[in-house]
Amino acid sequence: MPDTIEAIATLLFAIAVLHTFSVPFFARLAHRNGPHAGVWHMLAEVEAVFGVWAFVLIVCMALLAGSGKAIEYMDTRNFTEPLFVFVIMVVAASRPILEFVDAVVRLVARVLPIRNELSTYLVVLSLVPLAGSFITEPAAMTLAAILLRDAYFRADGRAGFKYLTLGVLFVNVSIGGVLTSYAAPPVLMVASTFGWDAAHMATHFGWRALVAVCINAGVLTFVCRGVLREVGKDAASRGTGRPPVPLPVIAMHLAFLVCIVLNAHHPAIFLGLMMLFIGFTEAYKRHQNPLMIKEGLMVGFFLAGLVVLGGLQQWWLQDLLGNLSPTLLFWGATALTAITDNAALTYLGSLVQGTNETWRYMLVAGAVTGGGLTVIANAPNPAGFAILKNHFPDGSIAAGRLFLAAFVPTLVAAGMFLLPV
Repeated sequence: MPDTIEAIATLLFAIAVLHTFSVPFFARLAHRNGPHAGVWHMLAEVEAVFGVWAFVLIVCMALLAGSGKAIEYMDTRNFTEPLFVFVIMVVAASRPILEFVDAVVRLVARVLPIRNELSTYLVVLSLVPLAGSFITEPAAMTLAAILLRDAYFRADGRAGFKYLTLGVLFVNVSIGGVLTSYAAPPVLMVASTFGWDAAHMATHFGWRALVAVCINAGVLTFVCRGVLREVGKDAASRGTGRPPVPLPVIAMHLAFLVCIVLNAHHPAIFLGLMMLFIGFTEAYKRHQNPLMIKEGLMVGFFLAGLVVLGGLQQWWLQDLLGNLSPTLLFWGATALTAITDNAALTYLGSLVQGTNETWRYMLVAGAVTGGGLTVIANAPNPAGFAILKNHFPDGSIAAGRLFLAAFVPTLVAAGMFLLPV
C-alpha cells in the first residue's frame, strides 16, 4: 500500500495527465480575452503543466513531512535529461545547423524519383527521425519539427494534414532512435542493465524500426500528396532574402552539437559547452536567428515536472509490469507509455527481478511503440509540440486528435516489433 505522499503524488500525476488533455479547452477560454484570459493562457501552456503540478507536490510534501524531506527528495532526482533536452533544442535549432540539415535533406530528396514537394516531406519524416539514433532523439525532433514548420505548417488551415503529420513525426522519432543504445531515452535507461550494445539494438530493434519509419512516412506522403503539392509551391515562393551562412560558422555549430551529444550524460560539461555556444553566436550574430531559449526552457520545465511526479509512481507501476506476460507486457507498455513516459516505464521495468530476454525485449519495444500517442509519452515530444503548436487552431494541439493521428502509425510499429525474430 502507498504511503500518504505516494498517494498524493499519484493523484497529482493523474490530475496533470487530465490537465494535459484539457489544454485546448483552456486555450479557447484564453482567446475570448475575458478578465481572466491570462490565467487561462497559463493553464493552456502544456509545457508548464507537469512543472506546475510538481510544484504542488513539493509544497504538499513540505507541509506533511517537513521542508527537509522535500529538499532531500528534489536532491535525489536526476534532472540530466531535462537539462540536455533544453541545451540540444537551443543548439539544434540554430540557423547554421538548420541550413546544413536543410541542404542535406534537399540533396537526398533530389535523388528520389518523385516530385520535390513529396520527396522533401518524405525525407524529413523518415531520414531525420532515423538520424535521431546518432544525434539523439531530442535533436532529431527539433530539426524535423522546424523543417516541417517552415516548409508545410505556415499555411493557415489544413488542420487534418497537420495532425496526421504530427502523429507520424512523434511515432517515427520514438522508434527511429533505437538503432543505437544511447540515443533513445527508454533504451538508454536499460541498455547498461540489460547488457545491450549498438550491435544488439541494430539486430533486434533497428531494422524493424527502419522499415516501420519508412512505411509510415511513405504511406502518409502518398495520402497527402495533393496537399503537399499545393503547400510545397507556396513554400517555394517564399525566400529568406539573407545570404547563406559561411561554412566555417556551420562547422563550428556542428562541432558544438557533436560535443554536446557525446557528453549527454554529463550536465557540467554540456552546460559549459552551451555557455561557449551562446558566446560564439553573439560573436557572429549576423549569421544567427534568435536562439530558441524560451521554448527550450519550457520543454525542460515540462520534463523536470515529469521527473518529480514520476519518481513516486513506482509503488503501483513496477508491480503492474512485473505481473504481465511478455505479450501483455508489450501492449501494456504501449498503453502505459501514453500516460507516463517511456523512459520512466523502462527504468521501472529494469528493476523487476528474474526477467528473461523476451520479457525485456517486449518491455522496451512496447515503450518505444507507444511513444507517439501523447505529448508526455516520449521526452522529445514536448519539443516538437512547442515548435509546432502555434500553427494549429487556437494555438494548441488537441490531445485526442493527436492520439487518433498517431494510432495507425503506432499499429505499424507494433506489427514490426511483434514479428518473429
